[in-house]
This record gives sequence, structure tokens and C-alpha cells, in this order.
Amino acid sequence: MNLPASVLDPRLDALIDRVAERQRADFGHMASDVKPDGSLITACDRWSDAELVHGLAELFPGEGVLSEEGRQQVPTTEAYWVVDPLDGTTNFAAGIPYWAISIARYQRGLPVLAVLDVPPLRQRIVAIHGQGAWRNGKPLMSPASQTRLKGTSCASLCSRSIRVLQALPERRFPGKIRLLGVASLNLVSVALGQTVAALEATPKIWDLAAAWLVLRELGCPLVWLQQAPEAIAPGVDLSNTPFPVLVARNQETLERFLPWAQALQLQEEH
Repeated sequence: MNLPASVLDPRLDALIDRVAERQRADFGHMASDVKPDGSLITACDRWSDAELVHGLAELFPGEGVLSEEGRQQVPTTEAYWVVDPLDGTTNFAAGIPYWAISIARYQRGLPVLAVLDVPPLRQRIVAIHGQGAWRNGKPLMSPASQTRLKGTSCASLCSRSIRVLQALPERRFPGKIRLLGVASLNLVSVALGQTVAALEATPKIWDLAAAWLVLRELGCPLVWLQQAPEAIAPGVDLSNTPFPVLVARNQETLERFLPWAQALQLQEEH
């Protein structure tokens, strides 16, 4: 089955293409500033956010937008969009060619359409609730059904979860470590069969909204270590709300990594 031509509005495709092309052109030429939370931001982040928010407002009038660099409150509209215009700014600013554009459309508190574009790789991952997920128009398989993963043991961590390696000193961590530096792609690496598990300690709603739907559509189990980012009341400010999560290729793998995720959460609480 190929991605139905009607799934993505061609104008939405064109909007994402325009932003991705600008990011590729700006890559390697951007100075960065430090935001109040200590993360980096570039002029390209700001331009990308403004372009996507404005473009979505034109394409889908009456649907609100929550974005990392703009309004961070849950919109009051029944359907709304969650946008991370440039996930992986540290990589982008440092000249490391790995970052993503993350867009998800929410209805009734859950993502129903997700687009993850990886500009440096010219890859676009699309997921639709109840229909599946595709990469560059080709259907993606559930990682649990991919026999090539039997020898794979890589686990993806974020920079804030790396201390999990010391959380259980009497036990050996059950995987080789990868730190990709892009929250959305850390999580999606499991769905793509690149890793067997991923742990994110402090992802925000814009980091995970699109990745979450891809994971759901491909049957990857996950555990929210605090609250789940669903059915959040309209108007709630999510600027300082993390949604720590562990995701794995199957339930057996999830249970194998769960003790480390729980130990990390205990460290966060204390």
C-alpha cells in the first residue's frame, strides 16, 4: 500500500518543503543564542516557527497552533496543531547534519496526523491515525515484525537521561548507547528499527507529538513515567511541562528497560 495522494494537502507538503529548504540553506551559517531554559535558538528556528504557524493558520483557518517558539498554551479549538520548527537546534548550530521538523494535528486530545521531516536526509515520515505510517511514501513495518532487528541492541538516550547508566550500578544496562540529539528522532528510531528502546527524560509536547503517533501506528509500546500528553485541558500552559517516556520495539523489551526508566524517574523526583 502506498501513501494515499489525498492524505497530505499538497499545500501542507509545499509549506514543509519551503521550511526544509530554508533550513538546509541556513545550515552551517547560523549563530545561536541561549534561551532562558538553557537551550539554544537560532534565527532559523524563529523564521521556521513563524513560517509554519502562519502557513498552518492560512491552510486550516479556525484551528489553533501550539509551537515551541511561539504560543505554548493548548489551543481552545477542537482541532489544533503542535509544532517543533527545528528539533535538534544544538546539532544544527554545531554543524551536525541531523535535525527534524515536527508537526502533529490533534483532535479530541490525541494526534491524528503526524509529519516528521528530516531535512538533511530529505526524508519525510507521515503517520495517520488508524491507517499506518510511511517514509517517503513507502509503508513502514512494525519493528516487532522486522527479523533484521534480532541482532540489534542499540538504545537511544537523551542527554538528560544519560545518568541512568549509573542508576542501577549492580546491573548491566541492557543495550549499546546512542545519543542522537533530536528528541523526536530519538523516539522514532525505535519505530524505524534503528534502536530497540528509547528513553527521553524531559521531552515537551512539541518534541514528541508527531513521534508519538508514528510509534502508536507501528505498535511500539510505551510508558509515560509521569503524566500522559493526552486530553490536556484547553488553555493549559505547557512551556514547563515535561512528559518523560520510555518506548520499545515490543513489550518484552519495554519490561527489560523499565527498571532503568523507573530509577531515572526516582532521581528526578529527588
